Amino acid sequence: MEEKSELSTMHPDVETILFSEEDIAQIVQRLGAEITRDYQGKDLVLIAVLRGAVVFMGDLMRAIDLPLAIDFMAVSSYGSNAKSSGIVRIVKDLDMDIKGRDVLIVEDILDSGLTLKYLMKNLSSRKPASLEVAAFLWKDVEGKQAAIDPKYVGAHCPDEFVVGYGLDFAERYRNLSYVGILKPEVYS
Repeated sequence: MEEKSELSTMHPDVETILFSEEDIAQIVQRLGAEITRDYQGKDLVLIAVLRGAVVFMGDLMRAIDLPLAIDFMAVSSYGSNAKSSGIVRIVKDLDMDIKGRDVLIVEDILDSGLTLKYLMKNLSSRKPASLEVAAFLWKDVEGKQAAIDPKYVGAHCPDEFVVGYGLDFAERYRNLSYVGILKPEVYS
């Protein structure tokens, strides 16, 4: 019954729902418990990569039962195509010094990982005590290995155009409460 009501309110551009609100809540609680266990007694800083990770960050930080700090970065990939080149310009840098702190990059979706690899190299040069990644989704791309290996993964998703829960297409759909696959006719 619940599934039917969710589908009836689904955005017309969404083909199918991959992760419902309930699925997302369970994923976030599991990740929060893992991070809480692993970062006991550490000086944890969560860094969200704007804009997509903002929704996940808001939920994840409340699921972590530890003192923590948060900060944000915004990056822009060079090139106009939909695939990441890994050549990145920092549009908004951190406001805090991360030297000697345990840094966890909070990412909405890991695809090629090229942008994230660049970001990790940049942040590593600032001498944090540790540097890891928590990705809400890891896209399974046939025959390709992501450039980085996240310590925490919420869920794997198919190599489709996914939207919702912070993920967008042309700045739309970020506010959907679920993650769904966008109909190909919308973006092609």
